[in-house]
Amino acid sequence: MDDAARSADFTAYVRAREQALARLAYLLTGDRDAAVDLLQNALAKCYRHWDRIRAVEQPDAYVRRVMVNERNSRWRSLLRRRESAGSHLLEVFDPPATSVGLDPGESLDLWRHVQTLPTQQRAVVVLRFYEDLTEAQTAAILGCTVGTVKSHTSRALAAMRLKMSEAPA
Repeated sequence: MDDAARSADFTAYVRAREQALARLAYLLTGDRDAAVDLLQNALAKCYRHWDRIRAVEQPDAYVRRVMVNERNSRWRSLLRRRESAGSHLLEVFDPPATSVGLDPGESLDLWRHVQTLPTQQRAVVVLRFYEDLTEAQTAAILGCTVGTVKSHTSRALAAMRLKMSEAPA
């Protein structure tokens, strides 16, 4: 595939998936500017290997894995680069989808509790419940076992239940 066709194919993929990818970046970071940085860096890495990625059965899973790895790398190194925020990506960020049966205030309260979770537990909650992935898909993206996903999910939900029960009504 020549460079122009490759670029057009990648651009079409990103345009079609930008809402979901932007939401995932935001859910992983909890910060709009950090999410823009994360998504831009992850997409840059994906672009370099687009010929290989587009050939896999589920390119979304590959891209999610790149995003989680990028977030983990940035977290470990504590290097927080600030890039210009004038990007088109800022226009596509949505707050987390409201949970079924919750009013918007309760949904925001729930999201605040998710943001307090440790990094791995938060990633599991985001991938399982906001991205609606299976335990196996989540384990593949995080590079761990299904048992680890179950353990992180259980701990995260227990911590959130405790925090929400202690919160003033």
